[in-house]
Amino acid sequence: MSAALTLVDRELTRFFRQKNRVMSAMIQPVIFWGLFSAGFRNSFVAGDGASNYTQFLLPGMAAMIVLFTAIFSTISVIRDRNEGFMQGILVSPVPRSSIVIGIVLGGTILSVLQATVFLLLGYFAGVQLDALQLLGAVGVLGLMGLGLTGLGFLFAWPMDSTQGFHAVMSIIMFPMWLLSGALFPIDTLTGWFAFFVKLNPLTYGVVALRHVMGMHSTAISLPVAVGVSAGFAILMLVLCTRAAGKAAKGDLR
Repeated sequence: MSAALTLVDRELTRFFRQKNRVMSAMIQPVIFWGLFSAGFRNSFVAGDGASNYTQFLLPGMAAMIVLFTAIFSTISVIRDRNEGFMQGILVSPVPRSSIVIGIVLGGTILSVLQATVFLLLGYFAGVQLDALQLLGAVGVLGLMGLGLTGLGFLFAWPMDSTQGFHAVMSIIMFPMWLLSGALFPIDTLTGWFAFFVKLNPLTYGVVALRHVMGMHSTAISLPVAVGVSAGFAILMLVLCTRAAGKAAKGDLR
């Protein structure tokens, strides 16, 4: 675990030394939250027990923060390989599982920190979380972060181009977020659209987050939402460990 924690510390230090990255990570979700709330509040009914659309949108925006931060944090895998740092780790006696844990945990912590700070802004929208609700929200965000960082790792590991990673993940991330119920209630959805929404693992993270924040969905129960989110996180960690055991194109540079 010492090797894994070293990688976590490196990821956190790298993030907080980049002041522009810290500022953009916090300002962008607030802007999106304000724009979507103003633009869509007359188009969608605030479901899941939310008193208004601004409150309903809050968990969905927190999920967007976790999604984007977690996945894009794994760009460090490609950069470290291109700079030679990853090759140094690979030839060391450190187990590949430690590398996976360090990278995935680092991205998860970053995404959870940013999403938690954003959720606290819900106070201005009338969403006042007590200590138990905030703890539950952090737990759900952690499960989401683990699964999504693992997903990003799976795509980043065999790649050697950050531009290619951006292009591929942009195609995946936006449909994942739009089909997660972040912008609209999923209780009344039917047909093929409902099928793809429930096939999306991010949907269960959003629903679980709404449940612990006092907004209840009749489409998916809290145990099911948490169970699927945990299962997805475990599956991604297993697949990441297997992927890290295989040589990538840039390992011999």
